[in-house]
Amino acid sequence: MRKARPNKEGRWAWRLTGFVTLCVYIFMFAPIVATVILSFNASMFGGFPMTGFSLQWYGKLMANEQVLAAFRTSLWIALVTAAATTAIGVVTAFALVRFEFPGKQVLSTLVILPALVPETIPGVGLLVLIKAFDQPRTLLVLVLGHILLAVPYVVLITQARMVGIRRVYEEAALSLGAPRFSSFREITLPLLVPAIVAGALLAFTISFDNTSASLFWRPAGVETMPTQILSMLKISISPEINALGTVMILVTVGIPLIGGLFLRSLTRFRIKAT
Repeated sequence: MRKARPNKEGRWAWRLTGFVTLCVYIFMFAPIVATVILSFNASMFGGFPMTGFSLQWYGKLMANEQVLAAFRTSLWIALVTAAATTAIGVVTAFALVRFEFPGKQVLSTLVILPALVPETIPGVGLLVLIKAFDQPRTLLVLVLGHILLAVPYVVLITQARMVGIRRVYEEAALSLGAPRFSSFREITLPLLVPAIVAGALLAFTISFDNTSASLFWRPAGVETMPTQILSMLKISISPEINALGTVMILVTVGIPLIGGLFLRSLTRFRIKAT
């Protein structure tokens, strides 16, 4: 029997779908490509056609103390956020998957809720809360806010991995007399390593790249990388901003890629070891 060939309408539907998909990708990635290319423009007026290739704007970034201070602030906030959210997310996911207790569904909803609403809502909500208690905006508030935004993603990733881990391994260890904590540490935790690394990298990226909520929570005079870019845009649009945007792209895209390669290498190593 001959295979049925797609009719004319079907071919045009697929072509239209491909064309729309191509337009969406161009719309999404063309500004990123333009930002990276213009960061090497020799002219101080960012635009095409380029007048030459130069690294001077990256050199100016390295000499800009405000940018360096914002980078250091964003870096340590993202590291603290990644560490805290990973610990909270793993424990929360383990409790939600392995145990039954009153209010479990309510807790699950509250944990995931920050990921379901725009960042502006928790940003304004936390700001109103600290104002109600007459508390100033501090770096601690900023870190807690970033943890609040990143925890749901770590919990979801860890939950997905936890569901795939069979309880029989933990039950076997418990039946042999191992304490529950030792069973978790020696059996469950190593199996969760891919999810833990993925969650930590995602939390780091969310914190490092956060803009809207950071505008509400940052103390006066403290800038993160995204808010520093916004403050520079208020003055002028120069290739230095394009260079800073390129650095942000490299950090937010490069770290997950490196983490993915690390997880792939770790998986291959375990397969060979077994």
